[in-house]
Amino acid sequence: MPRAQKFVGRQEIAGVLLRGALALLALYAADAAATVQVVTTTTDLQSLTQAVGGAAVEVTSLTSAGQDGEAYQPRPGDLLRIKQAQLVVRVGLDYDLWLDPLLGQAGRAELRRGGAAYVDASTSIPLLEIQGSSVVPGGHAHGLGNPHYWLDPLNAEGITANILLGLARVDPGRTQTYERNRQRFLQTLAQRVRDWSERLRPLQGVALIAHHNSWPYLARRFRLRLVETIEPKPGVPPSPAHLAKLAALMRSQNVRGILKAPTEAEAMPHMLSARGSASVVTLAPSVGAVPTAKDYLALFDYNVAALERIAAPVP
Repeated sequence: MPRAQKFVGRQEIAGVLLRGALALLALYAADAAATVQVVTTTTDLQSLTQAVGGAAVEVTSLTSAGQDGEAYQPRPGDLLRIKQAQLVVRVGLDYDLWLDPLLGQAGRAELRRGGAAYVDASTSIPLLEIQGSSVVPGGHAHGLGNPHYWLDPLNAEGITANILLGLARVDPGRTQTYERNRQRFLQTLAQRVRDWSERLRPLQGVALIAHHNSWPYLARRFRLRLVETIEPKPGVPPSPAHLAKLAALMRSQNVRGILKAPTEAEAMPHMLSARGSASVVTLAPSVGAVPTAKDYLALFDYNVAALERIAAPVP
């Protein structure tokens, strides 16, 4: 074959390969462009949304694990994130009321309450401690029900159902994919809950005190017995009289554990612990609150392991 023909043939092959590579890049770019942009108010909802959405979603949490989601002060960049979101997922109740002004400022009706791109993850969740909504000065409200409902792992079934419905509204073409993702996640979760329940069985009936009222849902799921909180009301520091009451309660109830979050002060739990035989146990209230709680399942892996330290009988 003449050299010129060989050269032309090679050019044609190179052209085919180049066109093929460009086509693949175009497909990749199209897939990337089709990724659903989701904004959540917490890292727990971020993890659960990622579990349902898989590779089809990109999820950003407005709060980080080290922040108090109930007292969060939005930053300037949060409004931009909301404006660019295709779906917003919130805890609801009185937990993230700070989100409403952002939704109003975004100027998009579909992101507001009742809109197609709005998800309140608390919908249909069986709530605890429903009561009046008055707020003690210096504290914050739990009036519509205790908002820490994600700390019952089986509530993830309802939370992910709400997320699935939201994703199906904004991205109906991938509804079946989202449903398959959700079912796989729930199957894994159900097995983990059986394991966690068995590991915490020795802790049932053991008296515990919590720093903040974050743990009723965890306690209900695993039959833990929370007898009091260090904060008399959410966000309100204890008075000397309340601390004296706690010290007496620790003796009368044989309290074995004092539960606190990583961001809560060490002094009072350790002071109470010194008056009895209770261990101070640091639990993670949200995904990322401790380094090993990297996702929703790992959150409970960590907390169960931490609680096991007080599960064994005192020698």
